[in-house]
Amino acid sequence: MPEVQELLEKLRAKAKPGVIAGMARYGMTAEKRLGVAVPDMRKIAKEVGKDHQLALELWQTGIPEAMILASMVDVPAEVTDEQMEAWVVDLNSWDVCDQVCMNLFDKTPFAWKKVRDWSTREEEFERRAAFALLACLAWHDKKASDEQFIELLPVIKAGATDGRNYVKKAVSWALRNIGKRNPALNQVAGETAEELGQMDSKVAQWIARDAIRDLTSETTRRRLAKLSRPVGLRSVPPSVGRG
Repeated sequence: MPEVQELLEKLRAKAKPGVIAGMARYGMTAEKRLGVAVPDMRKIAKEVGKDHQLALELWQTGIPEAMILASMVDVPAEVTDEQMEAWVVDLNSWDVCDQVCMNLFDKTPFAWKKVRDWSTREEEFERRAAFALLACLAWHDKKASDEQFIELLPVIKAGATDGRNYVKKAVSWALRNIGKRNPALNQVAGETAEELGQMDSKVAQWIARDAIRDLTSETTRRRLAKLSRPVGLRSVPPSVGRG
């Protein structure tokens, strides 16, 4: 098993400190950051392979890139409820939050429960994690039923009045990704967005406009049309987090 220090050296070898200031302007915490691109992290993760204990040790460094790498090398089946609770409390940057949700959390058996649990948290990135996780489930969980997402629409409505930037953007992301799964959910998500637009909340109205623009776009229309084509034809992936 590679040692943590060995992997940190690999990350540092790919680091570009000059980009950190720019990343900070996009809301990514600069504390302890090395300046490593996600594709480089994925390459390192592929070389390492899956290792749960190594993931735990990488996370403990508190280095954003090492934390993201931890989510890439961890083993979903070995992740515990306690680990997810410990990790979500450590989140302090939207990119780490989103990468952990899409690389690891959405593949665990606790994912659906955590959406509800974290959606009521007070801390901004813990609450963001709920909606980022829901967006990733809509993207990756091909076996989930429409009803599972419809049941969580009240959670989206409840989060739609949180004016904190990283929460409201994640709420929109979740609603948009639900609406990109299939035509039926596109209609339901669109109706939900219309309801948000009628709320006496500028935040909810912003989410409504953002979601409706994406859900009715030509790109989304083409994606949904492809879903009805014969198996084997590729479709355009849904959007990813935008901070």
